[in-house]
Amino acid sequence: MELSERAEEALEELWLAEERGESFASADAEPAVAELAAAGLVQRREDSVSLTSVGRAEARAVTRRHRLAERLLADVLDVRPAAVESVACRFEHVLARGIDDKVCALLGHPKSCPHGLPIPPGPCCEDNEHSPVRLVASLAEMEPGEQGRIAYLHPRERATLDKLMAMGAVPGAAITLNQRFPSFVLQVGQTQVAVDSDIASSIYVRLAGSAPPRRRRRWGRAPRK
Repeated sequence: MELSERAEEALEELWLAEERGESFASADAEPAVAELAAAGLVQRREDSVSLTSVGRAEARAVTRRHRLAERLLADVLDVRPAAVESVACRFEHVLARGIDDKVCALLGHPKSCPHGLPIPPGPCCEDNEHSPVRLVASLAEMEPGEQGRIAYLHPRERATLDKLMAMGAVPGAAITLNQRFPSFVLQVGQTQVAVDSDIASSIYVRLAGSAPPRRRRRWGRAPRK
């Protein structure tokens, strides 16, 4: 489905409005809304505009590409934070379908964008096998001896984030995984600490150098003992 860049941006805005439970300011994007309505992606009711089922799927895909572009720019290309949003807005329009899954796999199937908003999962996220090459992986998917720098943290609870920050596990910090069993033992700077699998799964690392040979395992599962 070929849409103008402004129409794709309007789809993103509609998706974000739904995420936040807010209304969509259609007056600011009338030509784009008209294009979306003609394509059957939105429906109008008096002063409101909402996504159709087809439109919701398209908005989800557009939002996914944008947020993956932000992760790629921030975690791999080291684009400065202030520029990530504006660059991603341009980059997402050239991130073709199919390529977004390759980028997602390369980044270790990230759960959120640099702003903390969820990245809608794609078919690649349900694949049981590792990507042949990854630039970013969760600590839980690393092998002993692998190291890199923390790209971002994605804890389920605020208390976990506070614990990670207290041990110096913050974005940009060098980190090494020393062992996986019976607990994950990691080293951040001069600090060595043992964490459980939930915490290890919340730390995403930009991998550095060549990695030890990986055992084939399913995403999110520890290897059989």
